Amino acid sequence: MNSPSGDSRIDAINHLRKTLSWLKNNPYPYVAGPETLKKRASVALIVRIQPSYAHRPDSTAPSARDLDSFFAQEWVKHGEAEVLFIKRAARKGDRWTSHVALPGGRRDPEDADDEQAAVREAAEEVGIDLSENTSIAVGNLPQRVVTTSWGRVPLMVLCPYVFLVTRHDLPQLRLQPTEVASTHWVPIRSLLDPKQRTVSLEDVSNRLANQETGNKRWALAGMLGKMEFSAIQLLPTESLYCHESPSDDSTQHNPAPPRNAFKRFLSLSHSQMLPPPPQNQPLILWGLTLGVVADFLDLLPPHNALELWTYPTFTMPDIRLVIWLTTYKFRESKRLQLEAGNTSGPPTAAVEEGLDAVSMPNDERFNDVGMGGLGSGRSLKGRSFESAVGTMLEGYYACMRKGVTYALICRAVGIATVTAWLWSKRWAFGNVFAR
Repeated sequence: MNSPSGDSRIDAINHLRKTLSWLKNNPYPYVAGPETLKKRASVALIVRIQPSYAHRPDSTAPSARDLDSFFAQEWVKHGEAEVLFIKRAARKGDRWTSHVALPGGRRDPEDADDEQAAVREAAEEVGIDLSENTSIAVGNLPQRVVTTSWGRVPLMVLCPYVFLVTRHDLPQLRLQPTEVASTHWVPIRSLLDPKQRTVSLEDVSNRLANQETGNKRWALAGMLGKMEFSAIQLLPTESLYCHESPSDDSTQHNPAPPRNAFKRFLSLSHSQMLPPPPQNQPLILWGLTLGVVADFLDLLPPHNALELWTYPTFTMPDIRLVIWLTTYKFRESKRLQLEAGNTSGPPTAAVEEGLDAVSMPNDERFNDVGMGGLGSGRSLKGRSFESAVGTMLEGYYACMRKGVTYALICRAVGIATVTAWLWSKRWAFGNVFAR
């Protein structure tokens, strides 16, 4: 990433100040979840300001206790805003093993509320103190019910909270080996950078086969290929690795495919790659965590999710072509809707992990209307209070599933036609030889 000019850095900090102030004054509603679901989990989206070389903080100045006094400091105005990510330790049976995530975990009975669960988990996993002496609790992002089996089985309520670190001299992070393999501070501006947008290729055949193994999963994987999700390749400015954490090379992501959709359609060549982070292991942010982060990024200018986002699809060329044709009108209507600023509607409150179906709880039922871990957030753009990404994905997966069905029908018809033609030729040759 190129070195920023002083003005662009100051503008980015000003935008962050306005966004955090808005979050502080506009909390998202509490999501109770269905009666049968008691498990709740919290994650912490932790923001820090990294001082510039020319503007060092005054070590004698007291720590700020509110947003206005914090952002009034000269070193903050010229600093770089960064978000803390973790890479989870490799654990067999863990749904999110080796994934890039935010610090967090399940709420314990001893936790006073969901926010305190996020504070405790951050302290346990990465050793960061989120008390009022070192940070400001800004507020929450949209809570969501995490489900599995295409929205039929609720797992837990996920509660994201935003914290702003007010100290520039925090001690080095202390990683919990069983939970965290590494930590990475990533500039917010790079998360918004179109050059860092890519896709993640994931095998979802096990979920399409209701998590079965054997021939059914193998057949689905062969017919559909992998699924392609929108993702961000992270470029950290500071990383810390835990040598005690177990590693699992089998969970490494494939190199990022070309961004150009036409090139990806013609061939699935992976020759073009974005610059890898330290240790030559790409850090790919996608799925459930990207959904949380997208809610936050959509609050910041330039609000260009329409240009940055890639609709999910499959890697098989015939299936992706039929999906593209089937969803064309839908995508165009969403584009016009976003360009007109008409994104009103209730915020999304449920997602499915892995496939990440987005839905709203309705009398403890879940209507499957999306995938990718992406919920509807709020935006400061105009009068819109809905996430652009959430608006784009709402209803998309119903269209996509129709495309998959049509593609498989076309395959079956094509195979039957070719088989019938070959059989007729064999019959004709048989008659010739019989004479």
